[in-house]
Amino acid sequence: MFKKTSKKIVAVLLMLCMVFAFSGCAKEESSADAPVTKIDEIKKAGKLVLGTAADYPPYEFHKEIDGEDTIVGFDIEIAKEIAKDLGVELEVKDMKFDGLLAALVADKIDIIVAGMVPTEERAKSVDFSKQYYTAEQSILIRAEDKDKFKTKEDFKGAKVGAQKSTIQEDIANSIEGAEVKLISKITDLVLDLTNDKVDAIVLVNPVASAYAKSNPDLYVPEISFGTEEGIATAVNKGNEELVEAINNTLDKLMKEDKINQFISDATALTEQE
Repeated sequence: MFKKTSKKIVAVLLMLCMVFAFSGCAKEESSADAPVTKIDEIKKAGKLVLGTAADYPPYEFHKEIDGEDTIVGFDIEIAKEIAKDLGVELEVKDMKFDGLLAALVADKIDIIVAGMVPTEERAKSVDFSKQYYTAEQSILIRAEDKDKFKTKEDFKGAKVGAQKSTIQEDIANSIEGAEVKLISKITDLVLDLTNDKVDAIVLVNPVASAYAKSNPDLYVPEISFGTEEGIATAVNKGNEELVEAINNTLDKLMKEDKINQFISDATALTEQE
């Protein structure tokens, strides 16, 4: 009787050991199979790779700081805060605006902060944070033509430039009778304007004003082409944790009125020689 009881006890203990062993293995496998998030990848790399188009003052633009060419602007300051809150460094990649989405989808960059409007078409391929700034759409002309262009109708028959793959491209195409010229870089558009190759450039107001302030031969007439829907940061699809982290940073910056301060500081930089 004792031997049978002992055998039963041993059998039960063996079964319990097997259960605990299996449970431990299951936990190890579960831990090993836990999905790696984009934030995990960013923290492991120790840097947040930002894609932007640095020809868009005061959002993002090149400026010589202490003798070195530096990308500055209020979007860059926002990106720095996002990186800081993630506990990593910020790496900035300057690209053509119309190549940013493709670079993001291909994981060549982690986020886009480039004055980008979160349109329905763009949202098909990427996810957006909450909107953090809204501005009026304007147009930049030569100062000598300020009496020539006073209303939207005055641009009928004019050559109007805009940056490719932007809201401004849509606005330029909506101007009745205008001949539209599209270029990837705004600096090239401004060069065309000063060289009489286009008559005007559709730009968001802070950008148009920045170029006019730095060049007395340019002028922003009091003509509104509406207000943009607002700009946001973009991340690749399926990175909800990163979107949430970015939104938390944006909430903090807006609560502390830091974004308005960044805009003011960036605008002041555009006016410095």
